Amino acid sequence: MYRRATSGGFIVVTTFLIVVVMALFTWVMYGMSRQVYAMTDTIVEMNESFKSVVVDMHTVAANMDLMNTNVAHMTAAVQTMTGSMQTMTGSMETMTGTIGSMDGAIGVMAGDIDNMDKGVSSLAGSVHGMNVAMNRMTMDVGRMGQAFSNPMSFMFPF
Repeated sequence: MYRRATSGGFIVVTTFLIVVVMALFTWVMYGMSRQVYAMTDTIVEMNESFKSVVVDMHTVAANMDLMNTNVAHMTAAVQTMTGSMQTMTGSMETMTGTIGSMDGAIGVMAGDIDNMDKGVSSLAGSVHGMNVAMNRMTMDVGRMGQAFSNPMSFMFPF
């Protein structure tokens, strides 16, 4: 037995089999690392989408604040108009001036609504991009799960 275990042919065959097993293991690990790289790339892309959503949300918040200010101006104008109508002591020119200031506030509000519409459209695009990134990430996580549950699938993908 000792003679067979130390013979040159036995050592060559054993060394060859060890090299084959290590090559297979290296191939499987390389396939898994490619899947992890794809998932990492998807997560980085999703982070970029979140950054653009944050910028859009800040724009929407600024537009909402401006709209709130304009509604306060409009409320003040309506209260002035209501007071004038209740007392019936104001003249037609005063009422015309109040309606003019309310018209200006509505004009400013219309411009702000247009800005808000652009912000919401941009937000919808960002949310769409985020959904696409989430779909990619879900697909990559599924691939990664399949790779870890069946590592031999890299050698025999059918």
